[in-house]
Amino acid sequence: MLLQGKKALILGLANNRSIAYGIANALKEQGARLAFNYVGDAIKKRVDPLSEELGGEFTFQCDVCDDAQIQAAADLVKEKWGDLDILVHSVAFANREDLGGRFVDTSREGFRLAMDVSAYSLTGVCRAFEPLLHEGSSIITMTYHGSTKVIPGYNVMGVAKAALEASVRYLACDFGTKGIRINAISAGPIKTLAASAVSSMKDLCSIVDRNAPLHRNVTTGDVGGTALYLASDLAHAVTGQVIYVDSGFSTIGVMG
Repeated sequence: MLLQGKKALILGLANNRSIAYGIANALKEQGARLAFNYVGDAIKKRVDPLSEELGGEFTFQCDVCDDAQIQAAADLVKEKWGDLDILVHSVAFANREDLGGRFVDTSREGFRLAMDVSAYSLTGVCRAFEPLLHEGSSIITMTYHGSTKVIPGYNVMGVAKAALEASVRYLACDFGTKGIRINAISAGPIKTLAASAVSSMKDLCSIVDRNAPLHRNVTTGDVGGTALYLASDLAHAVTGQVIYVDSGFSTIGVMG
């Protein structure tokens, strides 16, 4: 197995249709040990059964907007596992009202919130967990094509994802001397709980289905397969990259 005995921390599991679930399942099938975070008791009630289903070893409270909670999570993982092989950051949020209408109408607070949760949290998590990472460790985060192209209804989240992708490149430089890799997966539109806030999601899925070179939408399993590759030694020389898993849609310039 590619990940036999490897310790993988998954941030952002919401339900069995989430991208984090697809990634966790793919890592589990190749022998990884898993742990998951939750934010508050309501999310804990959803995460705990999923963790049990996936063979997770423990769950823990961690709001990625709270540095104290992030550090407490790192301390817990160190106590439980000692070190960490794989860190999956599948976290993003923006106010629903900032995902409709015009981008120029985004509020200052809405902009700050989207950037904090969706972009800065990666840096905060990486800083806290750096002492647990080692040569060969892999960090994976999730982005979307709206970081580079205008996607109706994506608005401030597109700007936050652009910041996230730039962060990946700078973090790759910071961690490269230690042999720690970090990459982003840009998945095609998937009908997850988080994506439901994007008003154009239904149209985006139809457009990809009609126009992508593979003429189909992607699944959480497709994303999980790429995450498995990035988490494993097969991607030993891959870092600082944004890898598209979108049936080739991002290569199309004109749609029929």
